[in-house]
Amino acid sequence: MQVGLRIDVDTFRGTKYGVPNLCRVLAGHSIRATFFFCVGPDNMGRHLWRLLRPAFLWKMLRTKAASLYGWDILLRGTFWPGPVIGERLGDIIRSTADAGHGVGLHAWDHHAWQAGIDKVDGAAIHCSLERGVEILTRITGCPPACSAAPGWKCNDLVLEEKAKFPFRYNSDCRGESIFRPVVNGVELPQPQIPVTLPTYDELVGRSGVTDANYNDYMLSLLGPTKLNVLTIHAEVEGIVCLEMFREFVNKAVSKGVSFVPLETLLQNRLETGPAAIIRRELPGREGWVACQGNVGVDDGRN
Repeated sequence: MQVGLRIDVDTFRGTKYGVPNLCRVLAGHSIRATFFFCVGPDNMGRHLWRLLRPAFLWKMLRTKAASLYGWDILLRGTFWPGPVIGERLGDIIRSTADAGHGVGLHAWDHHAWQAGIDKVDGAAIHCSLERGVEILTRITGCPPACSAAPGWKCNDLVLEEKAKFPFRYNSDCRGESIFRPVVNGVELPQPQIPVTLPTYDELVGRSGVTDANYNDYMLSLLGPTKLNVLTIHAEVEGIVCLEMFREFVNKAVSKGVSFVPLETLLQNRLETGPAAIIRRELPGREGWVACQGNVGVDDGRN
């Protein structure tokens, strides 16, 4: 049973500490994954303004965010400009690629993308993508082969702008199967590999899911006949929940699970027909996310 392993790296701290930790865990089982890096300024602390929204405040309390993420992440870029991750930690990104992992673009500025994607035009989206692609190309020596929108915040304008870059695929949404997105009746060339499984912060503290039973619960969601795509975060599974993730990998491998980079799923031709990307709200997540149209999305309760 294959599981596509996607690792989102949102912050300076996640890059500096979480990525090397995860690479060591994966190396112990000769596992390769796909890492999506944010490479511009780390301004994630500016999300604190979202505490004014009840749903986001409840998520922060439910996940014990201060201990989960650390105050350096929660305040980064709030009172002063955040560090440019790619300039300061390019050696870690390069070593991840050298270890055989897939390296893709998550964002230039994660906060700016997640908070403002509905307020910008195509030129601004293109500029953000271009800056991220440029610095990743400089770090690794080749253009990134894939990208993944922060927070699954993707719309038709984003899809059209991404089609102008040589990405072999994108992972911008939640869904059930690999598909080609349709915008204004036109099927775009870059396939989407959607995330099919819920994330840690969506599940913990809900419906009886705790750290003690989280691993077993996640294993119960995997299926041998369906697309399994799991997202973990360098800031969570790579730092505070590192031992829990190590145990998850050990259990999964013992049960015959094979973790693979997302591109392997694409090579196996698990692709279905075209579909639009629509907005939905998912239990445990504040705000809308982009989802594959005409399918259900696993919220961890099925």
